[in-house]
Amino acid sequence: MKTLLVLLGPTGVGKTEWSLRIAEELKCPILSADSRQIYRGMTVGTAAPTDEQLARVKHYFVGTLSPEAYYSASEYERDALSLLQQLHQEHETVVMAGGSMMYIDAVCNGIDDIPTIDAKLREEVSELYQKEGLDAIRARLKILDPDFYDEVDLKNPKRVIHALEVCLMAGKPYSALRTNPEKARPFRIVKIGFTRPREELYERINRRVDDMIENGLVEEARRFYPQRHLNALNTVGYKELFDYFYGNCSLDFAIGKIKQHSRNYARKQMTWFKKDKDIRWIDLSEETDVEKKVFNNLSL
Repeated sequence: MKTLLVLLGPTGVGKTEWSLRIAEELKCPILSADSRQIYRGMTVGTAAPTDEQLARVKHYFVGTLSPEAYYSASEYERDALSLLQQLHQEHETVVMAGGSMMYIDAVCNGIDDIPTIDAKLREEVSELYQKEGLDAIRARLKILDPDFYDEVDLKNPKRVIHALEVCLMAGKPYSALRTNPEKARPFRIVKIGFTRPREELYERINRRVDDMIENGLVEEARRFYPQRHLNALNTVGYKELFDYFYGNCSLDFAIGKIKQHSRNYARKQMTWFKKDKDIRWIDLSEETDVEKKVFNNLSL
């Protein structure tokens, strides 16, 4: 039976190495389900697979888009399903690995039919945001879609801006389009979640940030500083360093914030994933028979 093996979990848990090992065993490629690794040049800040890792297993959706490009979960759903149709002709099982909740949900369950935002409208909303700030976007969203306004994270520019764009593009409230229909897929889906005890996970995240700094994250972020307004760069690791470059804080403070915000994101990911009863969890802190457990679940 054609199968999509989804390996998921919070940032820093160890998905990359285990997905490589499992894909090597299956002799299949990996579809990255990471909404930031898809952009070129952001290799250190997104902990993208290294050249050595990419040589071990063929990856898709890694470093394929310019940071200027707009890309949504619905576009990922479309592209991933099209690719899977091709890959399943050669591979009984294909691995998808990552931690972007919306990307994983889009492929596994389907996503609402949200209209594609045209470039002119996106530019107009972006100009409003640049000139008048997030408060102006919030104010318009509150008028056009008070229901979604009440539930969205109003501190998240990406979510608020996207909701306003959809309202304007569709001519109706974003909340009216969010029906969450589960769509049938022509393949079996097996979801394996990787986890660790919280303190161990947080320590791994802190060490990984230190490694990123040592491996050139500051220099990478500095190259992107002129493009800091792009949505792709509204990302943990970059936005904190942009504050440092602007003179709002010290480098040590920025690094501390990267660690804090990364831990917060990991907690958010786990809250999201724990709602999915189809995920079969493996605690990597034990690291005994991990592959055996994955393949046992795959054979059920």
